[in-house]
Amino acid sequence: MRKSNTSVAWKRKDLLDLESLSREEIELILATAESFKEVSRREIKKVPALRGKTLVNLFYEPSTRTRVSFEVAAKRLSLDVINITSESSSVKKGETLIDTAKNIEALKVDIIVVRHNYSGAAAILSRNLHVSVVNAGDGWHEHPTQALLDMFTLKEKLGTISGLHVSIVGDIAHSRVARSNIWGLVKLGAKVTVCAPKILIPAAIEQMGVSVTESLDEALRDADAVNVLRMQFERDSQDAFPKQLEYFKNYGITEERLAKLSKNIIVMHPGPINRGIEMSSAVADGTHSVILEQVTNGIAVRMAVLFLVAQANEYISKTQPHAAGSSKQPGERKIAG
Repeated sequence: MRKSNTSVAWKRKDLLDLESLSREEIELILATAESFKEVSRREIKKVPALRGKTLVNLFYEPSTRTRVSFEVAAKRLSLDVINITSESSSVKKGETLIDTAKNIEALKVDIIVVRHNYSGAAAILSRNLHVSVVNAGDGWHEHPTQALLDMFTLKEKLGTISGLHVSIVGDIAHSRVARSNIWGLVKLGAKVTVCAPKILIPAAIEQMGVSVTESLDEALRDADAVNVLRMQFERDSQDAFPKQLEYFKNYGITEERLAKLSKNIIVMHPGPINRGIEMSSAVADGTHSVILEQVTNGIAVRMAVLFLVAQANEYISKTQPHAAGSSKQPGERKIAG
């Protein structure tokens, strides 16, 4: 593994979001991921970097890509891995999230990767646990490793992020992927445009440093890349979203739309794709698409994150034995499950 050229040290035992990270910290993760990507090209795709440590995937929401990606990343670092879902845990018996996590910590594990439907769930665990906590998606808040792998892919394909124009299209209102991407891309110097029907654009999102448009043609016109989000129709309890065919007509990414552009734009998607709604199959499987490359890059990015938080927590435990997990916030809300 090649060493990173950056001189910034990683000092956090957890990865909870991108909002709180500095530009230098984000760049350190990406540089570390670049070093780890080489491991996946080897005949034996494993390094002993975290041998003897244990990771628990604690997932309260369904996941294929993220959970498996973390599992593969962990095993390539020689971590032992345990997968726990809410269906197979004591949540069914009424146990709270904190109690579940503290019992897992008592088993002397080292890292908990958590996905939860409540925003802030990972942060609550961070304040209550000494083990490292990695946020694999919390409610509508953030999905930091997805944004990191998106940025890693952009940098790999286009050489830089600073100065790029990236458009994010789709269900912005409910998307933790969008929020993490916006925080990361803006900090790294990209111009970001969000595009969706008005009902799917959060109020005051411009304060995050983005431009807003309801016109897909405008969003694509000068973009270097478009990150297409999944339409979360399951959240449409009031039947307020555009109908699926209507949405595809106005916001679906098609070969015809891409052919009109002056740039050879990159098409991204965090998955799962709703083909024929967010984009055509011809685009998803075509030359513009880097969707499967994103999946591959997710392994290197998550290896980097796991390595960095584990090393930082080991240092904190030795030098500041009472620092990790010691600060509880007043009025902390109980989260069951």
